[in-house]
Amino acid sequence: MPKISVIIPAFNAEKTILETIQSIQQQTFEDFELIVINDGSTDRTLEVVNQVDDPRLKAFSHENAGVSMARNRGIVHAQGDFISFIDADDLWTSDKLECQLAALQSNPNAGVVYSWTLNMHHGEQSSSFSQGCSSLLSGNIYPQLLLGNFIGSGSNILVRRKAVESTQLFDLASVPCEDWQFCLQLSANWDFMVVPKNQVLYRKIAASQSTRVSVMERAGLYVIDWAYKATQPELQYLKKQSLAFLHRYCADLCLANSFDVGSIKLAKGYLWSSISSYPEILLEKYTQNLIVKLVLKWLLPTKVSSSAIQTLKKLRSIRDPRLHP
Repeated sequence: MPKISVIIPAFNAEKTILETIQSIQQQTFEDFELIVINDGSTDRTLEVVNQVDDPRLKAFSHENAGVSMARNRGIVHAQGDFISFIDADDLWTSDKLECQLAALQSNPNAGVVYSWTLNMHHGEQSSSFSQGCSSLLSGNIYPQLLLGNFIGSGSNILVRRKAVESTQLFDLASVPCEDWQFCLQLSANWDFMVVPKNQVLYRKIAASQSTRVSVMERAGLYVIDWAYKATQPELQYLKKQSLAFLHRYCADLCLANSFDVGSIKLAKGYLWSSISSYPEILLEKYTQNLIVKLVLKWLLPTKVSSSAIQTLKKLRSIRDPRLHP
């Protein structure tokens, strides 16, 4: 039996899934199985996967049911003592599984381990990286996780099988916040550990669409409502912060690569809602940076504000950890 089961949910991922698979094949820890769940793809995803010559890879095709169901189907097929997930457009550094497994094996009481995340930004001519989630929290992280998903994405965690079995798996109604809800389930009963190293490369979607933001808000509100219904009374005071952090993130989505008046106004509304819920959020650098971006886009011509924001991004860019470990 393999030590680790790696699950890839894949829907119309023909352009990226091969690179994702290769990043898993290049892992320094090699005792794993790779399970691809083809979630009703209508492109060449399955053809690309079937061309990979690796006995550790298994592909299963199902009718499209979304990423939560795809991951749940992967769990059913998984045989490893540990389970990890990676989306079909994300990447890992070569030491990701080795470091995470060592962390869990060093602490039998921990059920989950996560690493730091870099955001991948792909332009027309080049790619850049910015620091994503880089928390140092470990142990009982449930109160902090209530405030927002600092784990970063569904491509991060390595989980003991018995910890997975203690949950209700991924909720179909919470997409695209299903990974946050899953981690909340885990953190209610299990300690978390962290590998303080950039090991997960998360592909950021370039386009900013109001429909995408509204879906994110709806899912986030669903998870917050679900979580606080089951949360002990002494943590109920955190709900306002949870709402504030969600609306701040929605404001960020509105402003990402978008300069139209509608998106800017929507971002302004989300930021105001965030600050109204939790005024102390103004003290955080993340909020301050968003306000600067909002002001630039509101007051300056599109070309000028775009140039200024791109300059700020370049100043904060990070090197690719695969090239500079």
